[in-house]
Amino acid sequence: MATTQVQTVSTGADKAKLAAAAALVVAALAAFYLLGKQGQLVQWAALLVGLAAAVALFFASESGRQLAAFGRDAWREVRKVVWPARKEAIQITAYVFGFVIVMALFLWFTDKTLEWVFYDLILGWKK
Repeated sequence: MATTQVQTVSTGADKAKLAAAAALVVAALAAFYLLGKQGQLVQWAALLVGLAAAVALFFASESGRQLAAFGRDAWREVRKVVWPARKEAIQITAYVFGFVIVMALFLWFTDKTLEWVFYDLILGWKK
């Protein structure tokens, strides 16, 4: 059985960076609402600058670096995928739709058959 390891923020500096990033997000949102009388340009500029600073600070932490590495690894794996040709994709889609239609008809027929058996034959209830 494989064991999974849970990684947590270990250093005080990383904890401080994450706390500061969270505080910057809150400050950016507060600035957006508090600067309502200054005009929309100032509001949005304060929000975007605050959020950009929070993102930059987050990616400077170990958690941010791990997230960036995960994103690079995921992108590398996506590039390795052999995607089907257009003809294959259309055929597979047609098979799926055909199967769905067949299953829908089968379930409808089964439902109507059971309805007839229970309500008409066994209970004698006519609609």
